[in-house]
Amino acid sequence: MDDNRWEQLRHFCRRFQLEIDELDGLNTALIHPTYAYEHHLPSNNQRMEFLGDAVLGLVIATYLYLEFPDLPEGDLTRMRAAIVCEGSLAKVAREIGLSDLLLLGQGEENSGGRQRSSNLADALEAVIGSLYLSGGIETARKFILQVFAPVLKILKDKSVIDSKSALQELIQKRGPENVTYKILEEWGPDHAKQYKAGVFYQNRLLATGEGRSKKEAEQEAARAALALIKIQE
Repeated sequence: MDDNRWEQLRHFCRRFQLEIDELDGLNTALIHPTYAYEHHLPSNNQRMEFLGDAVLGLVIATYLYLEFPDLPEGDLTRMRAAIVCEGSLAKVAREIGLSDLLLLGQGEENSGGRQRSSNLADALEAVIGSLYLSGGIETARKFILQVFAPVLKILKDKSVIDSKSALQELIQKRGPENVTYKILEEWGPDHAKQYKAGVFYQNRLLATGEGRSKKEAEQEAARAALALIKIQE
């Protein structure tokens, strides 16, 4: 690794207050297989991407479990899937400048690989894997919660009061079919009923919400669906 590359990686660590002394692992996390092949390097970022995927899933699952104690498993699973999908990962990778740090083979570079979502998503997961190996789970967790902060904020944002109207407007931009709502559960005495509503699009459950009235439960379901859609935009 030359001095310029070392300084690039050191600057990246400083941006996110990462106390990493050994940068070879981080460098490997940003080596695309095509670059390794062309330069006869012994390793690329694929193994670290495998590890980082598991670390990311654990950190996000733990965050959701603690921050949303009333949500059932199904909702937590959908939220986690929206956060760790390729589109979301690539968006985060672009925002933190990973595209500028990628080492690509010439053919991959010339074909637009520096902005390819799959390359960016893999690189982000590989970086997370390298941070876990270099600094342990706490270093990886700190980095993940920093770079995913805007995404996680969306999940908790309740600023949209009429979420049903906002969701309908968003869905109608995609086609003529609208969402539908269904009350999935109700419980409690008559004077303190609780409801759980589901919002569906093309017969697929997007999200659920709970409230003290059917309308409130539907609004919460719409808000959750909006958050999940925004994450992937």
